[in-house]
Amino acid sequence: MGELGRPTKYKEEYNEQAYKLCLLGHTDAELASFFEVSEATINNWKIDFPSFLESIKKGKEFADVDVVQSLYKRATGMKLTKQVVKESGIVEVEDEIAPDTTAMIFWLKNRQPKKWRDKQDIQHSGVIGSELSDEDLDARIKALQNDQS
Repeated sequence: MGELGRPTKYKEEYNEQAYKLCLLGHTDAELASFFEVSEATINNWKIDFPSFLESIKKGKEFADVDVVQSLYKRATGMKLTKQVVKESGIVEVEDEIAPDTTAMIFWLKNRQPKKWRDKQDIQHSGVIGSELSDEDLDARIKALQNDQS
């Protein structure tokens, strides 16, 4: 008995295209748009064609490495060499980029969340409650209201 459903639009050359798109930071939804299929089809292709899945994984992994390296450089500061045109000709000038506080915070919160999270755990060991009866509370409320009059 033959397979049911429509024939797949998948082609072997999609592996290289998916890899390159993922290197550029594309998501699965954007891959689906590029290949003119649904995101569910992209997920099915990942299952049915292991080489397609591997291409996507590699592309995303390399793209993530670039971002991590850039974030690290922003967090720690860096030196850049650029060429500037002067009267004497083209001269290489070294610029120093100061560390970026926001990048530092982001890096530390993600790499060491226990040390750098915003949330604080506070333990309370005392008892919160009132020893007063309802009648005593009513009497105090009336006394306060009379004081304000």
